[in-house]
Amino acid sequence: MRRIAAALVVGGYAFGWTAPALAYRPFDGTDAAVADFGEVEIELQPGGVVHPGSPSTFSDAVFNYGFAERWELVVQGTAPMPQGDVGPLSTPDAVLFKYVVLPGVLQGKPGPSVATEFGALLPDSGGTTPGVSWTGIVSQRWEWGTVHLNVETNLTPDQRGELFLDAIVEGPIKWTVRPVLELYFDNVFNQTQAFSGLVGAIWQVRDNLAFDIGLRYALVNGRPVNELRAGLTFGFPVNLARPVNAYPSGAAPFNRP
Repeated sequence: MRRIAAALVVGGYAFGWTAPALAYRPFDGTDAAVADFGEVEIELQPGGVVHPGSPSTFSDAVFNYGFAERWELVVQGTAPMPQGDVGPLSTPDAVLFKYVVLPGVLQGKPGPSVATEFGALLPDSGGTTPGVSWTGIVSQRWEWGTVHLNVETNLTPDQRGELFLDAIVEGPIKWTVRPVLELYFDNVFNQTQAFSGLVGAIWQVRDNLAFDIGLRYALVNGRPVNELRAGLTFGFPVNLARPVNAYPSGAAPFNRP
């Protein structure tokens, strides 16, 4: 899984084409949007730092592909895994599908956007049993900013139930650098309970390139966890003969993880 994610990132740089893309770092939650049909987007964190006891570093990558109108394939992985209880990672090893149930403001249409994401959570090295994941997502935008709400239920690879509740608030989409905030509650039943907050910023360099940074503080089973996240997101088309975008060109770039 980790080799696949790395290969996808390298492959992305090999393409000379660029186009507006959608993604949402540096959050644990996501938003109600997908990559356009025929578009690839890469989310990359070269090196995060987490401090549950002694500091440890890790990198992660997410590959998103719009394989049909309103559908997206998501392949993601983290390496090496941080040690200790740090709460849910922003990119657990997984293969997921995302579908926009109700196009809305994130697709250039009036009203809230509604999406669902579901698929398999991959086991760690040596494991054999995958888990399953389902998330419901609602996003709404106003002049002052955008809010994304997530409700996620999982059966983890070690066969434990998990409930994840998440809220993301970001500043005005017209700002080149916009502040962001994320709050979540995560409960892996009979194992861990986490309350987490993240503050940061997203720098929209151009339509197909954004940089991000986030500082996260969490209480995991009552113990403090500090984390630094910094990364980038870029996108490109994988073919030239693709249908006209189903959504107006006014839909905001990088507005979805």
